Amino acid sequence: QVQLVESGGGLVQPGGSLRLSCAASGFTSGFTFSSYDMRWYRRAPGKERELVAGITSGIIGRMYADSVKGRFAISRDNAKNTVYLQMNSLKREDTAVYYCNALRFSEDYWGQGTQVTVSS
Repeated sequence: QVQLVESGGGLVQPGGSLRLSCAASGFTSGFTFSSYDMRWYRRAPGKERELVAGITSGIIGRMYADSVKGRFAISRDNAKNTVYLQMNSLKREDTAVYYCNALRFSEDYWGQGTQVTVSS
């Protein structure tokens, strides 16, 4: 069973930066971390879950929600089985629980989430 563990959340002032990490483990089906598309989602209080950023298995493509374009950057290190989300110029509306997701065909795994709070 694939496990995803997010870290790096916390309290930051508006305009600040954070880097989230998601470490993956438990690959037993013969497919490695590099085979999975990785995504970051977030859920703010009282709002629907939102896809924030994604990166393909071959690091060919990246996508970003309009709300974070130019401020967030997703990357992955397949040697470390880790995906990152660099968040710059944070705004109060970025406050949410951020979740890591690994996707490969019907395989869909989620982390437990890490809280990001943007407040002065």
